[in-house]
Amino acid sequence: MAECYECGRYENLPYQCRRCGNTFCAEHRLPENHNCPGLQDWNDPGGVFGNRADDGTEQSTRARARDRVNQVTGTGGPLGYFRGNMTFVFLGLMWITFALQYFVLPLLGVGFRTPLWSSLFVLEPQNVAYVWTWVTSVFAHGGFTHIAVNSITLYFFGPVVERQLGSKRFTALFVGSGIVAGLAQIGTNLAMGGPAAGVLGASGAIMAIMGVLTVLNPNLRVYLYFFIPLPLWVLTFGFAAFSLTAGFGTFGGGFLGGNVAHFAHLAGLFIGLAYGQHIKGRQRAPQSLRFGRGGGPGGPRRRGPF
Repeated sequence: MAECYECGRYENLPYQCRRCGNTFCAEHRLPENHNCPGLQDWNDPGGVFGNRADDGTEQSTRARARDRVNQVTGTGGPLGYFRGNMTFVFLGLMWITFALQYFVLPLLGVGFRTPLWSSLFVLEPQNVAYVWTWVTSVFAHGGFTHIAVNSITLYFFGPVVERQLGSKRFTALFVGSGIVAGLAQIGTNLAMGGPAAGVLGASGAIMAIMGVLTVLNPNLRVYLYFFIPLPLWVLTFGFAAFSLTAGFGTFGGGFLGGNVAHFAHLAGLFIGLAYGQHIKGRQRAPQSLRFGRGGGPGGPRRRGPF
């Protein structure tokens, strides 16, 4: 027996999709019924039929490259686990980076917040040309509470959005919005005469994920602090209002400012809302949150509703 990737129902005779590598019940076996990422290939005959030896047509370079990627990331491929699992790859990278920040490098003599430490992990206005920090700062965090809150949020909301977008677009959204959010925070600080502080953390990228999900299903019920039920739009825009107030409080000396990159949060949220609006109508709105995804090569399986 196998579990349907879409609905979680167990099937004695499951169907496996050749394009995405996941298993489905009879109701969801067609690509259009499980929102298969491979549907985009139907506009490219080479992408769908080009891998057959007897079709008599010459594959385009793009189609051949796509087939090679599918062989590596598809069922049984060496990177098959990462298909549909990029949320957990990012979680792993966050904690690996955290270990490097606070355990490995200090043992090697690179102290916390030293110039070398900052040049590796912090996006700083005086060192914007250190382009590697555009990426490393997304996965680095300022402390245990910082990474714990971001990890919990990404764990619950990331898989839902990744399922809607597909792993490739989800990866681009997460990394791209994280970079733009960090640069936006630095640019806003400099433009408004604020402190020339550095930026680190995945909060901007996570707010982009929240923005996409808010557009796709604004009334999705979530639980603040695990027991206060709220529609998602209230949580998202409430946090945005707080960030806006707190962000300006930073420059005015208000108590809401704190050591938080509020404008990075707002930039990430804006990217998410804009992208969510762009894909709205082309993606099915998620009706519930699910957690406990796991699996092996070829993609994960869903386990229980949350």
